[in-house]
Amino acid sequence: MEIIGGFFNQFVSQLQGPTVAFLLGGFLFSLGGSKLQIPNQVYQLTVFILLMRMGLAGGAALREANLRELFFPALFTALLGFLVVILGLGYFSLSRSVKRADALATAGLFAAVSSGTLFAALLELEKASIFYEAWVPALYPIMDLPALMTAIVLARQGKVSDSKSAKFGLGQVLLDTVRSSGFSALLLGMALGLFSNSQSVYKGFYDLLFPGFITILMVSLGIDAAQRIGELRQVAGWFLGYAALAPLVHGLIGFGLGYLAHLITGLSPGGVIVIAVITASNSDILGPATIRAGIPEANPSAYIGSSTGIGTPVAVAVGIPLFIQLGRIVFHL
Repeated sequence: MEIIGGFFNQFVSQLQGPTVAFLLGGFLFSLGGSKLQIPNQVYQLTVFILLMRMGLAGGAALREANLRELFFPALFTALLGFLVVILGLGYFSLSRSVKRADALATAGLFAAVSSGTLFAALLELEKASIFYEAWVPALYPIMDLPALMTAIVLARQGKVSDSKSAKFGLGQVLLDTVRSSGFSALLLGMALGLFSNSQSVYKGFYDLLFPGFITILMVSLGIDAAQRIGELRQVAGWFLGYAALAPLVHGLIGFGLGYLAHLITGLSPGGVIVIAVITASNSDILGPATIRAGIPEANPSAYIGSSTGIGTPVAVAVGIPLFIQLGRIVFHL
């Protein structure tokens, strides 16, 4: 009962804060027929600033981090990216009506990471004064790449007879992913944080603007979620169940492996919560483009509709308060 009561209090608190409230606001207004839109240029600038903020903080923390402290969280994060895809494929294999390509595309997207969900969780942790290592959020590419590559490799099995062509295709997808705007912004921020004295601009600009830009991102995600619900009606009900439950199941697995990293290396309670949220999230920026390029035969209504339409709202509105409350109980915060 303690976790239920604590979750409800955390949920109500978060509902009134700049994450769920703005997400639901954008969702409900769009669902009601509003023409409200966030210009694409504003959205791209918002994502750039948030990723740079995360990269700068992570890079600065890496200068002081112990490699032993990093190894197991990074290893478990990469393992989670692979494991979630396999679990998703196992779930969809129970239905004969779901195509393998659609199953793998959806599982790959749910195994990849939503930067929006991650940003929302970081804001809630900072509001709650729960410490987390600054380098932990920067682990998310370590989950993203294994997740997306696992889904694409499994989808291409038997599709390409020439092994050289298959390797080239996968290598090109990997290269395009690393070179993408989002990954480039994160890597640039990490490099600047690691090799330059950027703390003044971090504190005076990126960190200062973080809460405000989160609200813009949440409104945009809410609008997108409402618009994707119509697409989700076109696919089988199996996707509805997966989208509603997978974020919570994945997050609990992530919390468990994060707790193991805590026992082995002393990862902070906040770091465990961040890994849980990373695992619960599903990609809304980099993943869809990568999946579309790597598994072109998959139905976007299935994997984007279930991810953005249901998965992201569940991860933000339910997952974040759930894992914060679980962290409070497990670590006596």
